[in-house]
Amino acid sequence: MVPIRSEVKEANTWDLTPLYPDAKGWEKALEECKKMKGRLLSWKGKLSNPENLAEALEVDREIDLLMERVGQYASLRVCEDEGDGAARDRSLRFDHLQTELAEESSWFLPELMKIPDADWASTLQHPRLKEWLGKLERIRRYRPHILGEGEERILSLVGPVLGGPDEIFSQLTNVDFRFGKVRDEDGTEVELSHGTFASLLQRRSTEVRRTAWVQYYTEFEQHACTLSAALAASVKGDVFRAKARRHSSARAQSLFPDRVPEAVYDKLVSTVRENLAPLQKYHRLRKKVLQLNELRAADLQVPLVAKMQKKTSYEEAARLVTDACRPLGDEYVGVLEKGLGSDRWVDRYENKGKRSGAFSSGSYRNLPYILMNYREDVLSDVYTLAHEAGHSMHSWMSHRAQPYQDSHYPIFLAEVASTFNEELLTHAYLEGPAKKDPLLRAYILNRQIDDIRGTLYRQVMFAEFEHKIHAAEEKGLALTLDFFRIAYRELLESYLGEVLEIEAPLELECLRIPHFYSAFYVYKYAIGLSASIALSNHVLAGDKGAVERVHTFLRSGGSRPPLETLRLAGVDMESSEPVNEALALFSKRVDELEKILG
Repeated sequence: MVPIRSEVKEANTWDLTPLYPDAKGWEKALEECKKMKGRLLSWKGKLSNPENLAEALEVDREIDLLMERVGQYASLRVCEDEGDGAARDRSLRFDHLQTELAEESSWFLPELMKIPDADWASTLQHPRLKEWLGKLERIRRYRPHILGEGEERILSLVGPVLGGPDEIFSQLTNVDFRFGKVRDEDGTEVELSHGTFASLLQRRSTEVRRTAWVQYYTEFEQHACTLSAALAASVKGDVFRAKARRHSSARAQSLFPDRVPEAVYDKLVSTVRENLAPLQKYHRLRKKVLQLNELRAADLQVPLVAKMQKKTSYEEAARLVTDACRPLGDEYVGVLEKGLGSDRWVDRYENKGKRSGAFSSGSYRNLPYILMNYREDVLSDVYTLAHEAGHSMHSWMSHRAQPYQDSHYPIFLAEVASTFNEELLTHAYLEGPAKKDPLLRAYILNRQIDDIRGTLYRQVMFAEFEHKIHAAEEKGLALTLDFFRIAYRELLESYLGEVLEIEAPLELECLRIPHFYSAFYVYKYAIGLSASIALSNHVLAGDKGAVERVHTFLRSGGSRPPLETLRLAGVDMESSEPVNEALALFSKRVDELEKILG
């Protein structure tokens, strides 16, 4: 049974006391935030003077530092148990204050953008603005998309409303859904949840897997109209923002902050589309090894090497992850070892109401916390821990190397740091115990194949779907439940349909993906994996300077555009070479696995 939050051992939870000792400490900090109201207004109408601009930026940084920390604590407490009324009350009060501060500062960017180009160039020469040059350049490039003060005020006020669909989706799927119970192969009743669903799909019993799959999707089917309405509202919100800020499309707006040309997105999709044959080959191998008359979605997660199934405790998983990262040096490993252990960065196991999935959350120079729903019988959770540890160490290093205004790396780079650690973990398995053990090697190969399939093929399919539904809204088409089902089925048939039996409930998978509420996010997983495979190849091959380049990348934060940062690390994502390299590795691993399994 899934425990309630109060039943979870303290040692298995994250330690938030370095942020605030308790809720009272947080309330005191929130009051400090409220005192910040009005401070930035002192410089309204005065930003053309470089001294005033520097002082305004310093006050804005002071506000952001405090609000970031207060917001992190409130958010993490909600994620522990989304049914906790007190935690949600804190979060909503923080959101309200954040909206008020955003409304109050809505004049700042429009006034900054009014400075003529000639005056702007001379302003940047002032000595007090030296540390702000990167931030000011990033701000200035938004000039075509910054509106007038009144319009900016309206957009800041409407922000919480546009976030409503995500909140509805989260509350419905994490709190209100009831999936019931499933009997496993031993006859034991297992409470079906987001966490146990992943575990049940890895069982050897075809009946258990398929029963769990049908029961899980039945709950989504019963709420399909609500979920489709929430997703449609989210897409409409994305399109509204893009139009309001004078972007050509929602996708263009999403790619603008990272300076990623839309051609990179399209090239990613087309490159994967041209390399679907290895994926179909793997599906045929899976069907054959599992001895199935037909391959279904419920059969895609179970490991092909049954004898290698084993439980991995959290403590063992933490050791495996830190050992795999040893090529990055003693300092990196030492910080990570304490973070995953005694410093309690990690909230380890599932409890009722806890947010599903996993994430890393860090505020400037505070601990980079990790939410897990760790399952000992799911090997992929060891890799999830490595993934989130990559995010956390990225935060740790960039926050300590960069000033606050340049420390926050974009998600585009985040997914490189996280999947890079996963590649190191796979190498540690393959060059260690799996080197002379064919069955264990097959097991690890199978896992890496599934990782590339899930992170590259699957996320690119998601990326196509996102582009398709946003383009439809921009053309004025109706985003109904039927539209979503048909659009998603077309992609399922293109990517998976040659071998996989496409069951009707699988069309609803598009309604259960949380990332669709953060538009055009998922393509970054595929980009990140492709770049990380290339980087890890350099490090593991012992290329001169490779480790130093990775450290420089991790310390860069947001000080450079992401494509430039990756080029300095040794990867050019504007070419198709890194994606082709990742797909070639997938094909190679499938061939090797087929050879081992006969």
